[in-house]
Amino acid sequence: MKRLTTILIALFISLSFLSAQSIVPRPESMTPRKGTFRLAGAAVKCDPAMDAASIDAVKRFSARVSLLSGKSASVSTPIGLGQAVSQGSAKGLIFLCDNSLQKEEYILDISSSMALVKAASLNGFLYALQTLKQLLPASVYGTKAGSGEKFNLPCCLIEDKPRFEYRGMHLDCSRHFWSVREIKRYLDVMAMFKLNRFHWHLTDDQGWRLEINSYPLLTQKGAYREGTMIGKDFSSNDGIRYGGSYSQQEVREVVQYAASLGIEVIPEIDLPGHMLAALSAYPYLGCSGGPYQAWTKWGVSPQVLCVGKESTFEFLEAVLSEVCELFPGEYIHIGGDECPKEEWEKCPDCQARIAALGLSDKNGYSAEQYLQNYVTARIQTFLASKGKKIIGWDEILEGELAPGATVMSWRGTAGAKQAAAKGFDVIMTPNSHFYFDYCQSRDSASEPLCIGGYVGLETVYSFDPFEGIAPEAQGRIKGVQANLWTEYISEESHLEYMLLPRMLALSEIQWCAPQNLDYARFLSDLESHEEKVLETAGYNYRKK
Repeated sequence: MKRLTTILIALFISLSFLSAQSIVPRPESMTPRKGTFRLAGAAVKCDPAMDAASIDAVKRFSARVSLLSGKSASVSTPIGLGQAVSQGSAKGLIFLCDNSLQKEEYILDISSSMALVKAASLNGFLYALQTLKQLLPASVYGTKAGSGEKFNLPCCLIEDKPRFEYRGMHLDCSRHFWSVREIKRYLDVMAMFKLNRFHWHLTDDQGWRLEINSYPLLTQKGAYREGTMIGKDFSSNDGIRYGGSYSQQEVREVVQYAASLGIEVIPEIDLPGHMLAALSAYPYLGCSGGPYQAWTKWGVSPQVLCVGKESTFEFLEAVLSEVCELFPGEYIHIGGDECPKEEWEKCPDCQARIAALGLSDKNGYSAEQYLQNYVTARIQTFLASKGKKIIGWDEILEGELAPGATVMSWRGTAGAKQAAAKGFDVIMTPNSHFYFDYCQSRDSASEPLCIGGYVGLETVYSFDPFEGIAPEAQGRIKGVQANLWTEYISEESHLEYMLLPRMLALSEIQWCAPQNLDYARFLSDLESHEEKVLETAGYNYRKK
């Protein structure tokens, strides 16, 4: 009886230890076991079949644990590791390739003698490492060394994979410019919670941020504006010249850093509207010929690219060719939103293009709307020749859209329903739930300056990506993204405040199976994460 009591007490302690570990996003399944695995000083062994990037990620993790625990651990790639595991003779922290798993799936099988990690790809191993970090003491997220902590892992079995393949977070770098250091820090917190797409908004009316060798004035001139709107009512201009841009080398640095975290960078070059900064550098691209200057205002400029002239498409193809070389991912975002048509209506070149194409008002859309469809289709064909797919905001659905495009539904979910029903892939990003420039309190006066509207933590968590989508079309919903526009955000602490902790709620909507979503449980997990992860890593976030 005494022995049974001892076993039950030990099991209870083990179960309590695991249940106290809050993992965000919540894994698909977690089965606690008796005991712990001592990670500090444990030998680390990697399957020789693992790619170099996965082994590098393991080495970084091991080095961090060694630094904090004060106990070094070597990383080796022994032949026959899989056989040793199957025979039960392997010990330590073991990483094995398992090609039967999905691309981003992983398994953690932790006993008192071995912590076994199985995955099929870099992302699977990265997510396993992030989960291991969440099971360790908070110091793993800090910057100090030599804490001497035990670094024990609870014995358990965790089997996990994401619900959606696309798990995105957006950052607007046109309205306010963010340094490479700040972007890397943004990517770091995305990686902590298993997001895998960084939507990098690089061009708009208020500034062109991307160096283009064939059109150097885009950054020499178009990256700067003569002041910024300020004040509670945003009616005055501070008169201070503002700008900045990324060199192509800096872009490659960001892309490479993101890749090491399992994140694909998706650049946005918004066209044919939101192009005033480009027009300020090359006025001949506009319908009137200028002069133009990058806007100091927020909102939409009435100016637009002249798509009646072939020189405009020469410009776009040259720019996008360089973009394709810089960004190896499958997607290029071409914007397509809020495109004004007034200039086209009175432009002889654009009207000549409309006549040559035989476009006319029909089905509730104007000839000028179909002219934008022509631009979208032409750019889509060009990018396809470079091996790329396009993403556009849901306005690209208006009129006609060529097969193969992906629609980002931001004006609620109507665009998503329409796009999915027509057979287009969809990214859900409705402003009602995922615009993180909106206030986090209904009392906006109590919040830092923001664009207005309300998207609270519970609002984010309440979103159902399949609501209103016909069952036969749900396979077209590829994922979920939140957007952080920065018209009114110019400081890093403010940026982080708007991002966090809402991004953690986003991560669960993107990752978790519906049966694992539980807002009360999430709030409990979040409470420990705010102190353990966000505080320790030094992020600013909105507190209750």
